[in-house]
Amino acid sequence: MKPFLILFIAFLFFTCNNEKKENQDKQMYKTTGTYERYDPALDSIIDKDAKADIIAEGFEWSEGPLWIEKYKMLLFSDVPRDTIYKWTEENGKEIYLTPSGYTDSIPRGGEMGSNGLTLDRDDHLVLCQCGNRQIAIMDAPFDNPAPKYIPLAKQFNGKKFNSPNDVIADSKGDIFFTDPPYGLEKGMDDPKKEIPFQGVYKITRDGKVILITDSLTRPNGLAFFPGEKTLLVANSDPDKPNWYAFDVNEDGSFSNGRIFFSVAGYDKSLKGLPDGLKIDSKGNVFATGPGGVYIFNSEGKKLGMLRFDNATSNCALSPDEKTLYVTNDMYVLRIKLRK
Repeated sequence: MKPFLILFIAFLFFTCNNEKKENQDKQMYKTTGTYERYDPALDSIIDKDAKADIIAEGFEWSEGPLWIEKYKMLLFSDVPRDTIYKWTEENGKEIYLTPSGYTDSIPRGGEMGSNGLTLDRDDHLVLCQCGNRQIAIMDAPFDNPAPKYIPLAKQFNGKKFNSPNDVIADSKGDIFFTDPPYGLEKGMDDPKKEIPFQGVYKITRDGKVILITDSLTRPNGLAFFPGEKTLLVANSDPDKPNWYAFDVNEDGSFSNGRIFFSVAGYDKSLKGLPDGLKIDSKGNVFATGPGGVYIFNSEGKKLGMLRFDNATSNCALSPDEKTLYVTNDMYVLRIKLRK
């Protein structure tokens, strides 16, 4: 084959591949929300022209986003539909796992499905199961999911949990979760409610369940600051709409509970309450709350906000912390924070 012909074919191959990549990069998504900047420090966290793309929609109540880097997929719960969905750039949304939170044969109403999701130290999928009222792991590989679950914790002092809501794991392998009443069919008035308070708990590596605090009225999202010396917990109570910080002591106990940030007196026309949250490697907090996603520094200063019309429930960061995924009622959003 003549040299010029080889070069011409190579040029066509490069051009076609480049055009294909450009077309993928230019895939059009609807956008939503607005960006609000309150402090110049926000400029190093999010670009001024960042947009919130609606990458998936049609859910009853989306929750618990979790990015799985190995498979380049986002997992998230649709709590009322008792289903976990996955989203990939190539295929969009697909059903991943159902049932995700309730496996009993007795029919029931309410929020039955999974809620918060995380990975344990061995990269198992850990689920908050509202219907089953337990923390469990999926007993199946990620590339071949199945509704087979191994309970990690089902009760405290012989009494069933309310409805585990959000969950995280620390670097030691301990698991932490919150237990508000939202998954009970009648909430606080449900006759099946066995624990009189709404707790924050730790499951140790040997399976022991330890109560961290029973003082919060509606504990919800939770995350550790870098170094795991401080735990942040959201309280989804319209009468006490606060984020609380707790010190982690050398013996593993928690103390010095205090308000990290409060939106008391917030505009009640804004949808949502303090809910899910994530903290990046620099201690910046991305917290869903009334009106959207709040961005705080590690000292509790409000730097900015991503404002949305619909209630936001939770968020997840990509490993490089340049992309934020947000569950936004019937939508799932992607915000490319920085280029």
